[in-house]
Amino acid sequence: MRGVFCILLCWLAGNALSRLTGGYVSGNIVGMVLLFAALSLRWVEAETVRPAARFLLGSMALFFVPYGVGLIDSYHVILDNLWAIVVASILSVVAVLCVTGHTFQYINRKQSKKQ
Repeated sequence: MRGVFCILLCWLAGNALSRLTGGYVSGNIVGMVLLFAALSLRWVEAETVRPAARFLLGSMALFFVPYGVGLIDSYHVILDNLWAIVVASILSVVAVLCVTGHTFQYINRKQSKKQ
């Protein structure tokens, strides 16, 4: 039960910080960063949060149902902007692949120099 409390507390604090700063970053993202910081600084033990996190991850598909219904409800908007969505998706995938590849190569070179 403490794990659920920690997760919800970080979520609530993230939403509050997001609203206080103008909402430029989603409160959910800020809450995840806060939870990560609390776990990294060992303010919260990972074993405390693990059961609640496993339950939430196990039922994650359920959380996407409202978004799927919203997409189906507004399919005409998607069809009107389909080319922009496809181009943005392709460009973002290529950008992520390039950045990930360069990061891997950089870290790999750095580790091989240490050995």
